[in-house]
Amino acid sequence: MTRERWLDLVRGTTFDDFLLAPQYSVVERRDPASIDLSCRFSEHVTLARPLVSANMDTVTRAAMAIAVAEQGGIGVIDRGFRAGEIAPQVREVDIVKRRQHGVISDPYTIAPGASLARARDQMRATGVGTLVVVDGQRRLAGLLTNRDLRFADDTADTVASRMTPRDRLVVHRGLPTPAVAAGTMRTHKIKKLPLVDAGDVLTGLVTARDLLAQQARPFATRDDRGRLRVAAAIGATGDFLERAAELIAAGADVIVIDIAHGHSVVMGRAIDAFRHRFGDVELVAGNVATAEGTRFLLDRGVNGIKVGIGPGGGCTTRLNTSFGVPQVQALVECRLAADGRVPLIADGGVKRDGALALALLFGGDTVMLGSALAGTTETPGDVVQKAVVVPGSTRTVQVPFKVFRGMASLQAIVDRLDVEDAEVADVEALGAEGMEVSVPARGSVTPVIREMLKHLCSAISYGGADSLASLQREFRAAPERYVIRLTSPARDESFDR
Repeated sequence: MTRERWLDLVRGTTFDDFLLAPQYSVVERRDPASIDLSCRFSEHVTLARPLVSANMDTVTRAAMAIAVAEQGGIGVIDRGFRAGEIAPQVREVDIVKRRQHGVISDPYTIAPGASLARARDQMRATGVGTLVVVDGQRRLAGLLTNRDLRFADDTADTVASRMTPRDRLVVHRGLPTPAVAAGTMRTHKIKKLPLVDAGDVLTGLVTARDLLAQQARPFATRDDRGRLRVAAAIGATGDFLERAAELIAAGADVIVIDIAHGHSVVMGRAIDAFRHRFGDVELVAGNVATAEGTRFLLDRGVNGIKVGIGPGGGCTTRLNTSFGVPQVQALVECRLAADGRVPLIADGGVKRDGALALALLFGGDTVMLGSALAGTTETPGDVVQKAVVVPGSTRTVQVPFKVFRGMASLQAIVDRLDVEDAEVADVEALGAEGMEVSVPARGSVTPVIREMLKHLCSAISYGGADSLASLQREFRAAPERYVIRLTSPARDESFDR
């Protein structure tokens, strides 16, 4: 199909304007464990699953980023912390990076002469159950676990008096493969394997828990050190370079410059400054919704592009400004302009699982989810009880809710004024382009993600392909085989339930 016909087909359309014609199925089992769903989040970061949790302060902090990465996607830690604080966002990234390891290259350490009270405080603060004991030259002296602290006198005893000393430890010199580490642990019936160099200087730590986690979650998104991958968002003004520097130092795998209108002089200046300071660090930028906006970002050397102006569940940009592009049209325009140079992230407009497949076929390499994940246990915020009237009666029941808000909502803007290095503003003068709503609390996000992936695999089966990539290739080579433009009655028949 020519570019012109493509654009004519999708002009002014959203996901609910289309169905896809079923094809001859070649898939015997619609199982996410057996169907290849791999994709690129950015130019050099590959995911096993095409799901990204949105950088919204009511969606993605460490708990959500961990859950999504364990299922094969990636989370983008939001930047919406109060008073220009960078440390809280860095801490969220650090929590994700320390959740799982192949080799822990920087395990928490303590000196032999430290008090047990200090050791107990350090374990409590870091959430770890084992400290590696080292001397002043970082030579291995022993291991101290939370079990060693049981019934101990914190005021009288030192770490050296309770630790397992070096001569009783099994260690490995050099860097072992996971198989070698597992074999050593199995032979010696140990759960921790310290790594040292020829001079007995500590170089890392391998734990049985991390090895078991890698076996249990083979599709998890991990870096080359076995840690979960995580992205983090920055703005385009104010403290954005300082924030980026600290996030990169903490191990963020991708930096996302995220502003409402990415095709702007502000964004161009920010990307140039970022590249000048950080070189080829993996960078995603957005949002845009036109071919011109896509080329603008490509020309500045980004590694991925977020697509979507106004389709999100918490966004009111189109209502308040009348500017935006329907999401299917935006994805096709941006995909044609990108021409495969970098991946696109379809950001917004997914109100049902079936729209995932459409977002991935019309242009997205991955899909960013916000409202689809809202209200789950892993989202930030407290659960509140609200009285709800039972349909058909006057009786009320207490129902748990959590807050979900767009990052351009009034309260979100107020909360991060200092983050953007803005002067104190008159709240009434702020132009909000988002809303804040209560959504029902609904348990862990893990089964929500797994259900989405099952439905995506079913879509691949109906599309006559055996992988996500093959369905994308076949659809984009001959979209007329698949695309059915819906009339209003057809939309009602398809989606009105």
